[in-house]
Amino acid sequence: MKEPVLEEMEGGGGEKNASVFSGFGQTDVFDPSAPPPFKIAEIRAAIPKHCWIKSSWRSLSYVLRDLLVIFALAAAAIYFNAGIFWPFYWVAQGTMFWAIFVLGHDCGHGSFSDNSVLNSLVGHVMHSAILVPYHGWRISHRTHHQNHGNVENDESWVPLTEKLYKSLDYSTKMLRFTVPFPLLAYPFYLWTRGPGKEGSHFNPNSKLFAPNDRNDVITSTVCWSIMVALLISLSFAIGPIQMLKLYCVPHLIFVMWLDFVTYLHHHGYEQKLPWYRGKEWSYLRGGLTTVDRDYGWINNIHHDIGTHVIHHLFPQIPHYHLVEATEAAKPVLGKYYREPKKSGPIPFHLIQNLARSIKEDHYVSDSGEIVYYQTDSEFYKSSKYKSN
Repeated sequence: MKEPVLEEMEGGGGEKNASVFSGFGQTDVFDPSAPPPFKIAEIRAAIPKHCWIKSSWRSLSYVLRDLLVIFALAAAAIYFNAGIFWPFYWVAQGTMFWAIFVLGHDCGHGSFSDNSVLNSLVGHVMHSAILVPYHGWRISHRTHHQNHGNVENDESWVPLTEKLYKSLDYSTKMLRFTVPFPLLAYPFYLWTRGPGKEGSHFNPNSKLFAPNDRNDVITSTVCWSIMVALLISLSFAIGPIQMLKLYCVPHLIFVMWLDFVTYLHHHGYEQKLPWYRGKEWSYLRGGLTTVDRDYGWINNIHHDIGTHVIHHLFPQIPHYHLVEATEAAKPVLGKYYREPKKSGPIPFHLIQNLARSIKEDHYVSDSGEIVYYQTDSEFYKSSKYKSN
């Protein structure tokens, strides 16, 4: 299914002219919340035409590559079956599970192929294999893209309002704002969404979905159930311990990758970035608050999902054109594009960004159309008190 064309989102999002603000004693300080002096059509025009072209065969070649690696890793693990090999296998296989999730994600956007049947088929295979309901998640992720940066309507890692935050019990706050618990959130999100939101990605009658989505959701839930049944059957065939080592631990690593990457694409930048409500929000302004990240040699493994700004603005662009499209768009974006910090082979530097953001970014104000994260300094004081 192709991503819907959002013609009403072509505007620049406001009539203000300044893209910088000045105060006493400071000049030309960039204000990321100021309406940009360009429109989304100007960014689109800067991207080479070939970047929009999708090749089904090229996309399928990435599927073949990833599946070959996954089966090779599993075969090696079974062959060696040695304690020293398993930790390597878990990390490598979990990373590959994350890679095929990204391919299924591209199917959901329609950037995998112009053939909607192929998108649906490959998307179901990739996502069901790692226990993700393809259509259920595709639809909620579409909502995220259409409302990115909107406090009231966004879907993924949405800021809590101060009122909602203060209504949460201590244990819920601990789970949401203490590493590593947020990195285990995704399965719970699929079943129950997040605080202040209702619905399930498996329930066709959920508030997440329109009536015409229900058959798609049922199909994906059935595929998910078949995968669960297959895993249970394999557990009886090879034993639960072997299944735990071959599948369950890598799946946990995959979940941690997914939460780690998706969180940092919208949080944890060195400068706090705005969130919007009401008339201040626009598709363009919301998309410009997303953050590109460099994951070192993992960039290629997880299909350049770190080039996230252009992906959010134009999710129809295939992943293998995102880097080129981003380079072409930079002159238009100017200071609204934030260069990612260069990574070593493994992106250890991003762990610090994650930990700092989770410690500091707790809630946003209940009112105001441009808001920033605030910190509940008393929360960690009470945490220390309760642990003593």
